[in-house]
Amino acid sequence: MTVSELAVFFVFSTFALDVSARGDGLSPDDDGEKVILRVKVPSELAAREVEALYRSTVCTSVAYDMDGNPYKRDGYRQLDVQSVREGDTNVLRTELPVDGGGRCRWRLSNVTFGIRYGETSQFGEGVVYGGGGGVIVLFDRSNSPGSGTAIKVEGDVDIRPDYYPWLSERFIGGYRKDASLATSRSPYIRYLALSARRVNFEPVLHSGYLVRSVGPKIQRKGDFAIFHYPDGSSSTDGWGEPSFRKLQEIRKAAELESAK
Repeated sequence: MTVSELAVFFVFSTFALDVSARGDGLSPDDDGEKVILRVKVPSELAAREVEALYRSTVCTSVAYDMDGNPYKRDGYRQLDVQSVREGDTNVLRTELPVDGGGRCRWRLSNVTFGIRYGETSQFGEGVVYGGGGGVIVLFDRSNSPGSGTAIKVEGDVDIRPDYYPWLSERFIGGYRKDASLATSRSPYIRYLALSARRVNFEPVLHSGYLVRSVGPKIQRKGDFAIFHYPDGSSSTDGWGEPSFRKLQEIRKAAELESAK
């Protein structure tokens, strides 16, 4: 789990504990309005757990800013939801109640989902899943998990991002070899969709375009990871992530060449 993903997990956990101790639980109506989430999982990947977060402006708590001044904070509660496979397909369907019910009048605030490497043995011995492949859809403008600017969408959401396998080798702080998913925004793609009632996620994994990175063995100023791209080129990047734009250009050029 990356630092960014760990931070998101902490936010979810803190918000959930905010109200659970008081017993102000969720009580959604089975026949109420729902957001339908459909995730089409590539054969080489696995689905991440769906985490739905609900917000209440009724059941609030008191928090404090950096100067010690108190302020009112909305209550949050996480709902554990189960995904169901659609027939014999690789599509997982999840129904999320919009109205969480209960005394607190819970409302669906956001949902986190995505894809990941469930099996990493194809990358070699000792390789573990690193990160990437996450998506957050926001249904309100409250403080939300994740970072970065959200993509604003009117109506329903159709997400069809490209992903590339990224094998990273690190030495500083202990040896580690990770298999991650590289895309245009990492580790989470964020959408703001205030009126969405259907969310379709159909990721495309370009498994034939592997990017590798090797980190420095000694911490020195100006030393960064070296990225080795599938066309044989290499570069260093102080951002610590492969260039998604370059990966797209390499793939599209190769596809044009093969089509001749």
